[in-house]
This record gives sequence, structure tokens and C-alpha cells, in this order.
Amino acid sequence: MQDDEHSTKTEAAYRLLRRDILTTRLMPGAPLKLSVLRNTYGVGWTPLREALSRLEAERLVTAISNRGFAVAPVSRGELEDLARARMVVEIPLLLESMDKGDADWEAMVVTAHYRLSRCKTAVEDSSDEAVDDWDEKHEAFHAALLGAADSSWLQRFRSTIADQLRRHHRFLGLAPTLRAAAGQKNGYEEAMAALQEAQSIEPHTALMEAALDRDFDKAKALMSDHIGYTLHVYVHTEDKSGNRHVARAGSLKKQTAAQ
Repeated sequence: MQDDEHSTKTEAAYRLLRRDILTTRLMPGAPLKLSVLRNTYGVGWTPLREALSRLEAERLVTAISNRGFAVAPVSRGELEDLARARMVVEIPLLLESMDKGDADWEAMVVTAHYRLSRCKTAVEDSSDEAVDDWDEKHEAFHAALLGAADSSWLQRFRSTIADQLRRHHRFLGLAPTLRAAAGQKNGYEEAMAALQEAQSIEPHTALMEAALDRDFDKAKALMSDHIGYTLHVYVHTEDKSGNRHVARAGSLKKQTAAQ
């Protein structure tokens, strides 16, 4: 019974921490102090350590020698690597899904697209609730597009990549606002315009229509463009010297809130 209770507490700690890392409520690079986490989540030392070890294995947390744990950072290099991995995994899944998809698949894609179309972008509403809603509906749309593909391994790889990208996407969605809050106005309008373009419904509509029309070449090209949007947004979150003021501002904001 004690082992079951311990496993349940570890699982609860893991799920709570993972949720807050993926949604950047725990910001990239932020230190994960056990005393703060224990008070915040109401979980004991051992379950926390075990949960953090699991998250380290997923590369969502990094262990720092003699200093404990921190949320895994985000970077342009990491984002470019994830984009390449997404290309390799998602485009074959999309083409297979288009080839094998039936009327039920088409209905799922159309429904997921409609639900996404009802969401506000982060530019229109940057509240946690609105960003969570868009995030959920966006993932559901892409999952529906690829849902008719049979490859369980590619689907598993896609899920892992999607989780890592979710952190980058959330960080990018917050970045322009955090830049402004930190007094870094340079590039703000460009970043907001790039973010609006990436999250607007129009490119998702074009991708859906190409998939439903079984236009394989067009769908492949549109998916490639779609994957590139995130990097386009990220470029505008950097200043001319390559520094990411938003990362420091965001970490400071979260650390202050936790104290």
C-alpha cells in the first residue's frame, strides 16, 4: 500500500511539473529549488526528486552539478533542430494520412479546424486561459491531420517533438509582451506581426484544404512553410546583438512570483 501511495505522489508531482514546464509557467532556464517546489505543489522531497529525474530523461529538465535542477533552456539551435526533426516525422505522417484517410478522418479534420478557428491568437488575447485554449486546439488540429497514418513509432516521435516545441511556442508567444515589459521595444511590432501570422487561421485553412483535396505536393509545401513559422517568430525575439532579453525578464518574473 505504501509503494502504491508513493508511486501516486511521484506521478502527481511529475504531471504537475510537466504541465507547468510545457506551458512555460515554469520558464526555460528557471532554477527548480526543491524547497520552493515543495511549498508550491505540496509534494514531498522524494517524489519531487523522482519526478525531476523523469523529466530530465525527457530533456525537459537539466541537472546542474552541485546546484540541483533547472528547466531546460530554449534556444535557436534547439528550435532549428526540432524543426528539422518535425519535417522528417510529420511530412511522411501527413502524406500517409492523406492517402489512407476516409470520410471519418475528413470529418475529424474539419471539426478540429473549426474549433481552432474559434480561438483567439496570443496577439488578440495573451491571457493564460486564451493561450491554453489555442494551444490545445492547435495540437488537436495537427493530430487530426496526421490521425489516419498507421505508423505508431512515427506518431510517438511526433508526440515527443510536439511537447518540446510546445515550450518553444509558448515562450515565443510570451516573448514580445515580456520584451515590452522589460523595456525592450526594438523589434516588438515585427515580433507581434510574425506571431499573428504564425497563429492565424488562414495557413491552417490552406493546409486543411490541400489535405482534403489530396493535393500531396501542395500539402507537403504548406506543411514545410508552417513548420518554419516558429523560427520566423523567434528571430524577432532577439535583439541585434543576439541577446534574448525576454528569457531574463521571464525568468525574473517567475522567480519573483515563486518567492
